[in-house]
Amino acid sequence: MKVGFKTDKGVKRSNNEDACFVMKRDKLFVVADGVGGNSSGEIASRTAVTEITGFFQKNPLKKGASEDEVRQYFQDCVSAANIAVLEKANRIPRNKGMATTIVAAYVDGRNVFIINIGDSRAYLLRNGKLYQITEDHTYVNTLIKAGLISEEDALTHENRNMITRAVGADDQIEADFFTFTVRVDDIVLLCTDGLYDEVPEDELVHIIQSETETSDMCNELVDAANRNGGSDNITMVILKFTEEDINE
Repeated sequence: MKVGFKTDKGVKRSNNEDACFVMKRDKLFVVADGVGGNSSGEIASRTAVTEITGFFQKNPLKKGASEDEVRQYFQDCVSAANIAVLEKANRIPRNKGMATTIVAAYVDGRNVFIINIGDSRAYLLRNGKLYQITEDHTYVNTLIKAGLISEEDALTHENRNMITRAVGADDQIEADFFTFTVRVDDIVLLCTDGLYDEVPEDELVHIIQSETETSDMCNELVDAANRNGGSDNITMVILKFTEEDINE
């Protein structure tokens, strides 16, 4: 499996409130986008990522675990992260109200498990077509699902950045969970909204398909996001599956 990752503060932000962590040997990959005043978003995202990866290291998940076991394992993992973010927010006044999105991928053989909270996304690129795996936990997505606005309306809606579910926002948190089986040359992309808000889907697909190395894909995508405005932090992890991965 080829792995690439990159984070960039973008053109218009003075600091980077995104975070990512790559555990290539353990095949766990995490991306987070923090929200909050001062530098609190940065603290929230890094706290959640640190807690999730630490939980994974201290409580290894057995290979070949069932889907239900993996789902419960990562729900426990995210709950621990939620408690850690809330504890810091309650203990330090300037951190009050901080929270973070999370999107993570865990790979076990040919099976990929995706966990998400918030509006950071997981995509699958297969045979030139891009599929959005996750569903945004946002106010405008709720309106779209209810048939009250169109996807085009959502792009300019005054509350388009309002997140309805985030780590650290509530005492209890529930993650969405997805699983699929990969094929040779499949590419999985985890990213924050600083990427997909700036780079149209057709351009995103073109860049990924025109590069053979995942590190080059990441560099080109960051450059594209910044050329198109760079109004937010930009973070991504890219996984490209090889024949060796499929046959191991």
